[in-house]
Amino acid sequence: MKQLYGVVTPLITPLTETDEVDVESLENLTEYLIENGINCLYPNGTTGEMLYFEMEERKLVAETVVKKASGRVPVFIQVGAMNQQQTVELAKHAYEIGADGIGVVTPVFFKLTDKALVDFYTAVAQSVPEDFPVYLYAIPQNAVNDISPETAKNIAEKCKNVIGIKYSYPDFTKLQEFMLINDSRFSVLVGPDHLFQAVVSVGGKGTVSGNAMAVPEHYYALNKALEEGNVELATKLQRRTNILNKILCEKNNIGCYKVVLKNKGIIKTTKMRAPMEEVSPEEQDALMKLLLENQYQSIVL
Repeated sequence: MKQLYGVVTPLITPLTETDEVDVESLENLTEYLIENGINCLYPNGTTGEMLYFEMEERKLVAETVVKKASGRVPVFIQVGAMNQQQTVELAKHAYEIGADGIGVVTPVFFKLTDKALVDFYTAVAQSVPEDFPVYLYAIPQNAVNDISPETAKNIAEKCKNVIGIKYSYPDFTKLQEFMLINDSRFSVLVGPDHLFQAVVSVGGKGTVSGNAMAVPEHYYALNKALEEGNVELATKLQRRTNILNKILCEKNNIGCYKVVLKNKGIIKTTKMRAPMEEVSPEEQDALMKLLLENQYQSIVL
C-alpha cells in the first residue's frame, strides 16, 4: 500500500467569482505543485475548507485532482465529513475514482468516547477494500475530538488498511508514541510544519503543510536536505520556512495562501466559502509586501 511521505500538501479550493469550484484553477494548482517537487497531494482537507462544501462539490474537487495528477504523485483524499454516512460515501468515491488512499478527520463538534472513535474509523476503513490505505487525521484544536495512541493502536489492529496518522497538534511526545504502533511501522506525519525536521529525525514520515503551497521551493529544499541527511542545511532551511510560515499564518492562513497563489497567477480569485472571510485588499497588499521583503521566492540562508 502507498504511504504519505515527505512534503504532503493540502490544497486550497479555488472559487470563481460566483462561488463555484474553479476547476481550471484547481488544475493549475495541481500542476504547479507537482512541478515544484511536492511529494503528495491532499485535497478536501482543512485547508480546502472541506466542511463548507457540498458532497458533489467535494467529489468534483477529488476527481479533478486525481485526473490532473494522473499518477505522477500520490493523491490522498480527505473524506471526513459531518456524519459517518457522508464520510463512507466520500471514502468509496475516492476509491472508485482511483485515488491512492484517504485521510479521515475525527468527527467534529460533539465529544465522543474512544469506543465511538474506534467504531467510526472501523466502519469507514471497512467500507473500502482492505488494501486501500487509510490515514487517521486528528486536529483536536478544531474538531474537539482527539485520537490517543492507544485508540490509534486499537483501530490499526482492527483495520489493516489503517496505516498511519496525520496529527495536527504540536505534541511531540504523542507523535513519537504513534510511531510505535504496528511494531514501529505506523506512518506518522505532522500538521504543524515547524516540527517537520524534528519529526523526521525521530522516525516520522513527513509533514502535511498548507504553507508548502505558497513556498514550495523551500519545502522541496528542506525535504531534500532531510533525505540526504544534511542536518546543518536542514536546520537552516527549517528556520527559514518558520519565518515565512509566521507571515502566512499570522491571521487568516487559508486566505493568505489564496492571495499568494493569485499573485503567482495560479488561481483567479481569493474568494473564500462563506462564512470564511476573504483577506481584504489592504491586508493582501501588506502580506505581499512583507513576503517580498523576506524574499519568499528565494532560498536565502
